[in-house]
Amino acid sequence: MRYALITGGTSGIGFAMAGEFLDRGYGVILASSSRKNLAIAKRKLEVKKSKIVKSTKQIIIVEQDLSISGGAEKLYHKVKALGTDVEIVVNNAGFGLLGGTESININDDKKMIQLNATTPVCLCKLFLRDMYENGRGKILNVASTGAFQPGPYTSTYFASKSFLYSYSRAIRQEAAARGVIVSTLCPGTTRTKFFEKAGQKTPIWAMSAEKTAKIAVDGLMRNRGIIVPGVINNILRIVPSGVKMYFVEMLKK
Repeated sequence: MRYALITGGTSGIGFAMAGEFLDRGYGVILASSSRKNLAIAKRKLEVKKSKIVKSTKQIIIVEQDLSISGGAEKLYHKVKALGTDVEIVVNNAGFGLLGGTESININDDKKMIQLNATTPVCLCKLFLRDMYENGRGKILNVASTGAFQPGPYTSTYFASKSFLYSYSRAIRQEAAARGVIVSTLCPGTTRTKFFEKAGQKTPIWAMSAEKTAKIAVDGLMRNRGIIVPGVINNILRIVPSGVKMYFVEMLKK
């Protein structure tokens, strides 16, 4: 069975994508730092996809904190030890912090950079080697529409997503000649636990995680380089970054 490895797969977009991959005949490997949340997510998927899930090995959970140095390497070796055919890697785990840059704890910022930027790079490097050997594979890196401009009062988060956006586009160019697809998902406002963790209320116009996930997986399977869910989000891409940065400041301040 072919598998999709999804980091941050216990809730939100990651959990919704797990359901999408199951629908398409893949097994899924969910990675998270919380064993409890992993067990809950697995049970929810088994109930929700009861007509599809025929084996206990179709949904695998792996506990690993990816916000620490060396976390990506540990996850890679744990997954390799499973002996599964990982055809797809989804770098979805991440979080944001809200506030003036001087007010955000330095260690929290370091942890966010590790999870949002360093970990995806490490997982891409490790799994790309295997994919190149096999001559096939797909990677989906989850950035954000925040990658398209700086974000006052959410500066490190937007910058980390801008880094991932640029990195993903570069390795897509490299991987294409080796039979491997690399796509970048840039979701806008989505109904997930992201805003709760950042200390904000979820905006009423937020897209559902399920809709975002379907668009994301469809785009990956169609070899789209950049996937931006929603008409408005795509229109906003052409707005000058300075203008968008001003409105980000008004919203976040």
